[in-house]
Amino acid sequence: MIGYIRGKVTALFKDACFLEAGGIGYRIFISDKTRQQLVSGEEAKLLTYMAVREDAILLYGFLGEEEYELFLLLISISKIGPKVAMGILSAMTPSAFVGAVKTQSVTKLTKLPGIGKKTAERLLVELKDKIGAFAVEDVPEEKAVPAVEENPVTGEAVKALMSLGYEMDEITPVLGRLAGSYDNVSKLVSAALREFARNRE
Repeated sequence: MIGYIRGKVTALFKDACFLEAGGIGYRIFISDKTRQQLVSGEEAKLLTYMAVREDAILLYGFLGEEEYELFLLLISISKIGPKVAMGILSAMTPSAFVGAVKTQSVTKLTKLPGIGKKTAERLLVELKDKIGAFAVEDVPEEKAVPAVEENPVTGEAVKALMSLGYEMDEITPVLGRLAGSYDNVSKLVSAALREFARNRE
């Protein structure tokens, strides 16, 4: 079992990266959120999970302990494999996922890739008593969004994006990165929509 790999990021793909350590390039599958934080040519340390199948041995990597622990929790649920777990981590932060479970929100979970209503209901039942170890606190990037009353532009952008069907846990991190660069609501909303589209490619 490989606990972690520290090395140079030599390539980034849609759902994976190459991490070179000791002259060996490891293909490691990663979430979209981890991918956004990696820089090709720079060193990184990824916690890893090795999935052994009949036809392949796959590595999954995580920048943070919280994401890694949630991944392990997810794959402990029947019919939730590593691929579906990574899709969940790509679409929702650990704190937002924990919040959805604690509030028993089937609606939020069914918006996740690969999660239908029956799977969402099973997740809520099986995770209800296991999720307590995770603190439901906003991660730093979510705190970066100014309060609505303090930033009218951001507030209007939030309302516009919610009217288009986006959830707060999707909107918050994106506006946190973009809000300071725009002083016009329509331009901020357009930039956020481009970011959503890029994340889902």
